[in-house]
Amino acid sequence: MLNDRSTPLSLLKTRRSGRPRDMVEPGPDRAQLSEIIEIAARTPDHGKLFPWRFVIVPKERRADFAALLRKAFDGDAPVADFRKLEAVERTAHQAPALVIVMSTPVEGHKVPVWEQQLSAGAACMNLLHAAHAMGFVGGWITGWPTYSETVRSAFGSSHERIAGLMFVGSPAFPLEERPRPLAAMVSTLWNGLPAA
Repeated sequence: MLNDRSTPLSLLKTRRSGRPRDMVEPGPDRAQLSEIIEIAARTPDHGKLFPWRFVIVPKERRADFAALLRKAFDGDAPVADFRKLEAVERTAHQAPALVIVMSTPVEGHKVPVWEQQLSAGAACMNLLHAAHAMGFVGGWITGWPTYSETVRSAFGSSHERIAGLMFVGSPAFPLEERPRPLAAMVSTLWNGLPAA
């Protein structure tokens, strides 16, 4: 059991990310993953555009995902470093579950693309909250694969972008709490317009 989840506020206060490389079984089964995605989709979305979608990479396709990452890495780094190639391989196979969240803005709509992209980020955050609420740990990873044209083109069309690689599983080790800011550190009180 990962911390106290007895109330909605304790759930929000105890959520933290886990390192995908430290995630082990059990992960969510297909029904649980579907529920996690349905919850993730309950995100603010101006215009009811659903400017995001979720691509599940099943375990039986992780080797294909690894091959895709190797291909992208070879194209991005002409002189391959063996240690980095090993890291690429680990990335593809870490954690029991992997969902790739795609930002899919509707171009030319009255809702600005920026707002649609924010909605995709909110969908990623909802996915992490849903995983935590179900007793799992999640990790939202970006890095070079999410900016690689080779990787992106394998999952979507040219107007789409990868918002994140979302890994879900159980923690192999107790999660360590990281420093969190107090409200006073990250908020200010607006005093209105200055006197003329």
